[in-house]
Amino acid sequence: MSLLPKLRYPTVTELVASARALAAHRPRVCALRQVGVSRAGRPLHLLSVGHARRAVLVVAGAHSNEPTGGATLLSVAERVLYQRELRTDTSWHLLLCADPDGASLHVTPAPRSLFDYHLGFFRPAGPEQPEWSPSVLPPDRLPPETRALTGVIDELRPYLQVTLHGTDLGGSWVQLTKDVPGLAEPFAKSAAELNIPVETGASDAAGWPATGPGVHVMPSPGAGAAYPSMPDDARHSTWYHAHRYGGLTAVVEVPMWASDLVDDPAPHPAPAAAMRQLAGRLLRDARAVEEVLADALPRLQGDDGPLMRAAKWGLELVPGLAADWVHTPPADNTRAYVGSVDAFARRVPLRAAAMLLRVLQETDDPAAPRLERLVAIWSHSFAERFSARWVPLEHQVEHQSRTVVAAALHARDLAT
Repeated sequence: MSLLPKLRYPTVTELVASARALAAHRPRVCALRQVGVSRAGRPLHLLSVGHARRAVLVVAGAHSNEPTGGATLLSVAERVLYQRELRTDTSWHLLLCADPDGASLHVTPAPRSLFDYHLGFFRPAGPEQPEWSPSVLPPDRLPPETRALTGVIDELRPYLQVTLHGTDLGGSWVQLTKDVPGLAEPFAKSAAELNIPVETGASDAAGWPATGPGVHVMPSPGAGAAYPSMPDDARHSTWYHAHRYGGLTAVVEVPMWASDLVDDPAPHPAPAAAMRQLAGRLLRDARAVEEVLADALPRLQGDDGPLMRAAKWGLELVPGLAADWVHTPPADNTRAYVGSVDAFARRVPLRAAAMLLRVLQETDDPAAPRLERLVAIWSHSFAERFSARWVPLEHQVEHQSRTVVAAALHARDLAT
């Protein structure tokens, strides 16, 4: 397992304090303002650097369990502030955290291991995620965080939105809602220099065409989904909102722990059989969590808090997802893709178990030790299967920052 990182992930409070200090230090160039509130009344802050009409919007914290983005956002702000050429004809606008409520519930500022990471895990149910809610909810039921984000897009009309994401274990990849020619080269160069593997068959981009290793472009609107059962569609998310103004979105993913097994482009010898096996394991693992949940529910007195809602939502995805893997031809026949699906199949029940465990621990429920054993076993086997190695936080941030700037420079050429 990994040693404790030298640096740690900043909290939302620390992000706001740093942004406020930056704005106070350079008030003619920087400004910090509130652009909305969360469901619980927490403020959403936007840091702006530069005054040009042409704009880039960078979003951090859309998924509370992906903490690298906050540190990256501060790094990007400093780059733009001290490299005048980056803001000569472009203003940069940085949403410090799209989901502060979620961030308050995910508690792993400096994880020592995947088990440690999952002990503080939280990721809200799909309808409560700011970027994904438009793909699963009608417009009149969107959460305030989503309305704040789309309101900023409507105001700024950015030629590029970059949303900062991450994975617990794997490699780095980019998802684009439109192609950005030339981005693949600096992305790959940065990853190689920092010893971060490129995830060439990311399951998140299953079925998306690639313009270079790890750089995926959203399929046309008529293309079928690789996983038909999944309720969300990127083309209905806030990623696509920038398109109404001629812009595009780049999603930059970096790993906390790296695996050198996710960038193998070699053909898998039996991809369909492997997918069936992974589907079977997914169902078995989910049933193990559901058994604990069924045992504990009568003692939980109708608990329907965010942790419970998210755990149940994850478990509800399992039957359809397993059926997709069995009955739909694999979107990619490479070892990298099958490995990415393997990781996906481990995450879904593990995350549900981790969040349910937190619920049970809060009430000292007798089922908690049983579930903690599952979380420990699954976390350790996940790390062992993929030979996990910690990516120093400064490398996570450097790679993501470089990719943000490269995307902005290459997409600017498209916008002119």
